[in-house]
Amino acid sequence: MGGKPVEMPAGVEFVGRKLRIRFSWKGATPPRRCETLPLPKTPKGIATAASLLDQVKQLIQLGMLTDDKYLELFPNTSYQLGKLTPTFGEYAQTWLDSREIVQNTRDNYKRVLNTYWMGGLATTMIDEVTALQVRKVVNQISWPSSTDRKFALNTLSGIFKAAVADELATRNPVAAIPRGKAQAKEPDPYPQDEADQIIAKLHATLAGKLRVYAHYYEAAFYTGLRPCELLALRPEEIDIERKRLRVCRVMVQGEIHERVKNKYARTVLLNDRAIKALEGALAMNSKGRYVFEPVDGRGEYIASENTPKRYLVAAVELLGFKWRKQYATRHTYATMCLMAGMTPAFVAKQLGHSVQVLLTTYARWIDSEADFMELNKLNTGGTGTELVQSAPAEQLTS
Repeated sequence: MGGKPVEMPAGVEFVGRKLRIRFSWKGATPPRRCETLPLPKTPKGIATAASLLDQVKQLIQLGMLTDDKYLELFPNTSYQLGKLTPTFGEYAQTWLDSREIVQNTRDNYKRVLNTYWMGGLATTMIDEVTALQVRKVVNQISWPSSTDRKFALNTLSGIFKAAVADELATRNPVAAIPRGKAQAKEPDPYPQDEADQIIAKLHATLAGKLRVYAHYYEAAFYTGLRPCELLALRPEEIDIERKRLRVCRVMVQGEIHERVKNKYARTVLLNDRAIKALEGALAMNSKGRYVFEPVDGRGEYIASENTPKRYLVAAVELLGFKWRKQYATRHTYATMCLMAGMTPAFVAKQLGHSVQVLLTTYARWIDSEADFMELNKLNTGGTGTELVQSAPAEQLTS
């Protein structure tokens, strides 16, 4: 007994035991599409197929059918799709992999991503993350410090700026989120007389191969190089005759990287104390690839900043001085130069900073005597009212 023939909607057809829809997507490759649906050949299945077809046609008409939406509607499609929008988690990994950064910087990015952002954003499509969603995540976090909050938000903002540049998102949802003001810690340099006493103590107490650490810290105090830069310094990058050296690589977490922190190699001019220290280190060098060789002969370079640190700690303790981190040697050099009257532009160039960063970081040490000279101009020149009152009458009327 035959059933009543089912009237098929336009664009819907049987294929085997399933249903198929046909439509045209202008601008797509190919434009003519057919998709087989996991629906039964029943009136309900046909109605569902027809409804899906109407939805697809409407999306095409409105210009809202994207590859991502197509994949959502037809997860088993056989068509090769073009650009697919990644989730935040996927794009964040791509962004991190593309960064040319040293390992400890990479680890810090991974830390803030995994600690703060992945839990609430990882599975959201990168173009669907909203400012409200970010605000909610931010408000749910117990931030350990304003500095960490600012760094985490800056990292997130950097990811979305890249997504906008890659045309995966139309706006940066972090742009409107306040970063908060993290008060930077003021540098804590050694006074120059303490630095000189530390160097002298190292020279007096270290003998044999260990004396290289006396040269190391004299160079640190009088070149301003970062510890990671000093440990990666090679003999061919030092020009004693021309009184300069080239900074172009760093040692980070036991590995040498052919780049520096701010991505730009720099030339550092050498004073007499720096030359003395470097000459002393080179005289002890056994023709190795790096200026400061491991005392125990294991490896080509000193693979940890903690190795020289123990000798600085011992000297500071013997002298009864306040302990400061090794990086204070760099702050000491910067403040000594500024207090000696060197221009901020020159000191910034020596350190590999911008002038703005130098002025912000070392404002307290810049030209304090000149500040009072500027202020004294009010005392010696008189006020505007006094100058007008004392002017000859003919001068006032001319």
